[in-house]
Amino acid sequence: MFHSATGFIHLLSALLAMLAGGVVLLSRKGGRWHRQVGYLYVLAMLVVNATAFTIFRVTGHFGPFHWLALVSLVSLAGGMVPALARRHIAGWVYWHYYFMNWSVVGLYAAFWAETVTRLLPMHVFWPVVVVATAATTAVGARLIRRNAAHLLAPATPKTAGH
Repeated sequence: MFHSATGFIHLLSALLAMLAGGVVLLSRKGGRWHRQVGYLYVLAMLVVNATAFTIFRVTGHFGPFHWLALVSLVSLAGGMVPALARRHIAGWVYWHYYFMNWSVVGLYAAFWAETVTRLLPMHVFWPVVVVATAATTAVGARLIRRNAAHLLAPATPKTAGH
């Protein structure tokens, strides 16, 4: 099942990232819990991506999954830089929200693509990867849009005297 210790670390860190990412997405935003579990997610994703760059079993060379690991790193940076530099970036929460949500969606898309392809013959590998990724992305896009209006809406000032 595991081809190397790196593959095992990759799997464990991906599972941890899936758990932490799901918790962050489903829990209240902005508090200490959100930040702590969010940092755990980022750390786990850094390990996922670092190990991904050392795995060449599928194509034998730098291939599409390595490019997607680069996209994953960009989405992590796109979500974390605005949060860490929020005093200097107007609308930082918008960038943080979208990049981090897409980071989690990408992780789940990779999970479904990897899981489904392990259950099917190799001749359907790429079509299954594309379908699993597209389906996960479609569901993720819908959830991100649905929650954005609520989470990114400007706070309504309390009426004076009430």
